Amino acid sequence: MASRTERCSGCQTILLIPPEAQTIRCAVCQSISTVRPYDHRWNQIHNAFGAVNRVRYRTSYPTSGTICSANSGDVPPPRPVLSLPSTYGKKRALLCGLNYRGKSYGLKGGINDVKCMKYLLTQTLGFPSDSILMLTEDETDPFKIPTKQNIRKALRWLVEGCQSGDSLVFHYSGHSSRQRDYDKDELDGFDEALCPLDHETEGLIIDDEINATIVRPLSGGVTLHTIIDACYSGTMLDLPFLCRMNREGYYIWEDHRRSESNVYKGTSGGLALCFSACDDDQISADTTAFTGTKTRTGAMTFSFIQAVQNEPGLTYGRLLTAMRSAIREAKNGLKLNGPIAALVNKALFRLQPQEPQLSSSEKFDIYSRKFVL
Repeated sequence: MASRTERCSGCQTILLIPPEAQTIRCAVCQSISTVRPYDHRWNQIHNAFGAVNRVRYRTSYPTSGTICSANSGDVPPPRPVLSLPSTYGKKRALLCGLNYRGKSYGLKGGINDVKCMKYLLTQTLGFPSDSILMLTEDETDPFKIPTKQNIRKALRWLVEGCQSGDSLVFHYSGHSSRQRDYDKDELDGFDEALCPLDHETEGLIIDDEINATIVRPLSGGVTLHTIIDACYSGTMLDLPFLCRMNREGYYIWEDHRRSESNVYKGTSGGLALCFSACDDDQISADTTAFTGTKTRTGAMTFSFIQAVQNEPGLTYGRLLTAMRSAIREAKNGLKLNGPIAALVNKALFRLQPQEPQLSSSEKFDIYSRKFVL
């Protein structure tokens, strides 16, 4: 007898159902669904169209095709099969903006940031609108709300099927945090982490997981740019090298690989770069200082977009110094945000403003390599 398909009663994922099954567990949301009794007519239809050895459904994000076993606790780990064009040189981006509405630690600039970033990507840098996935609280699709599960799925979507010539972008604007490093692969003893919308109940997404998900799979010829506008974000991608720059623009590449750790932080031949809002021990801000209106934006996101738009053909070094200069000039108008913002006064912040950072999977001359997305 042939298999057939049903939709999961929980997440609506298409499941492949063995004919004798009465219930099935979904590998994506773990819901147990009751399936319709087997109808012999399905077997006739199946035979009419030929035998199928393996069914693999491809749908647009966030629905994932998966094959599950019925009436058994032996459920394969969820691995979304997402619709990714295999076109050479494809550009695609994941933009996550969080305001945490209704929370005491709520922000006002996260969603504005990703809207501005989408405009930059589509209007200036040639990214097709339909290749950009946005996760914000404004989305009506429940699978595009920036929860922990949805962000994880979206990160896998970003790198799924990547090939030489692909340009990938991940932009995050929201809260982040730090926690003790238990696998001893961090120089400062702390893992950095993103704070999804449901982090209070579901937990954080730590840099180890981010690195494993979107850095290590990058094959030769693939380039990933990440822009993280959040506190404690200097090494959010856990990349091997951090560009340590002083105020005069002199820099060295700081090696963040620990000899006593067996954890690999690089790619599979591709290039990963990360612009982050501040160092691992600094706090970032959203502000009205740049816009001159009541509209808040992340200081780092605004300065990044401004530099890219104002100076076509700029180098990575020039981009980094331009962002730092813009934030220093506007520092008196910055308003702190973050879980401990109330504990940090403006006078202290003026003494040590946030300084955007650049990290990479490989060393290079930042003043000669052009910034290209």
